[in-house]
Amino acid sequence: MNESVEKAECAWQPLTLRGVSAFAGAPLRRLLLVQFVVALVAAASVVWFLHRAWFPIIGEAIRQLPTQGELRSGRLDWQGPTPSRLAEGRFLAIVVDLDHAGEARSPAHVQVEFGRADCKVYSLFGYARAAYPQGRTVAFNRGELGPWWGAWAPAILAIAAGLVVGSLMAIWACLATVYFLPAWLVGFFTNRELSLGGSWRLAGAALMPGALVMCAAMVLYGWGALDIVRLAVAAALHLVMGWVYVVASPLRLPRQAVATATENPFV
Repeated sequence: MNESVEKAECAWQPLTLRGVSAFAGAPLRRLLLVQFVVALVAAASVVWFLHRAWFPIIGEAIRQLPTQGELRSGRLDWQGPTPSRLAEGRFLAIVVDLDHAGEARSPAHVQVEFGRADCKVYSLFGYARAAYPQGRTVAFNRGELGPWWGAWAPAILAIAAGLVVGSLMAIWACLATVYFLPAWLVGFFTNRELSLGGSWRLAGAALMPGALVMCAAMVLYGWGALDIVRLAVAAALHLVMGWVYVVASPLRLPRQAVATATENPFV
């Protein structure tokens, strides 16, 4: 059995430097299969977190809505007191503050605040503002939103899983296209057996360890073992891990054979 076949058979776990380097000699379908499995793990961690941390708060907030209310022509028709904290947890809080006066701020990691003409989402990194849609009416009461949420919550989780898998596969392909050249240069200057196509596959596999670390961080965050600052640190770390594997994995490949002269060409 030749060396390329051996390397292809060993390309099944992108966790170690040698395991990542093995994908340089593996077929593309092997890399795509491994990436798809990791993307499924990432989607499962995201869906688990949403189902555990956010969806119960959203359901409780809907149950606290008044019997009448709607978003009409870009304005919130609110029949209850303001400010009003609808639901609150460690990870998410949902409040109504028509004037955004800041009197209903929560220590939750993310706060969704409905105002008179817009909605603001606060987090550790600041806030984002979104205006209500013009020219349409959206229910904002428990009588209409309750049944809608009960029917669509499972579908929303499934859509979120599909978006995570599709987005990660596309992002990893783009990053491999950016990272393959540094990997090839490392192999070229260290005289390793690494082609351009093998560099792209190696770069794609080098992103998997960081992705798995981010999945573990998401689960620990959902359990409360990590706060949002440590989650941000883990997100930065998983990017750095990709760079480390891209640079270090080519060094685990075998060196190119050096041709030696068997006879004196000047004789």
